[in-house]
Amino acid sequence: MKDYKISIIVPVYNTEKYLTKCVDSLTGQTYQNLEIILVDDGSGDNSGSLCDELAEKDGRIKVLHKENGGLVSAWKAGGTESRGVFELC
Repeated sequence: MKDYKISIIVPVYNTEKYLTKCVDSLTGQTYQNLEIILVDDGSGDNSGSLCDELAEKDGRIKVLHKENGGLVSAWKAGGTESRGVFELC
């Protein structure tokens, strides 16, 4: 199983208050071959900038910024960019 890259897609919309805790729980997993894709779905708060800051700290995190299109739109955008087996978070 350690050969598999797992992609975790996290749609982000105005979640500045909870985003760091969410990402910390993902990066703290024992399985390290992860790709975490944060999809900023046109947030009106500081979530988009926070996504960028988190990505700078951990090379497993990718960030996509897009216009607001809703949960399914964010999930599809993340799925297009994923390079591993993925889960919707």
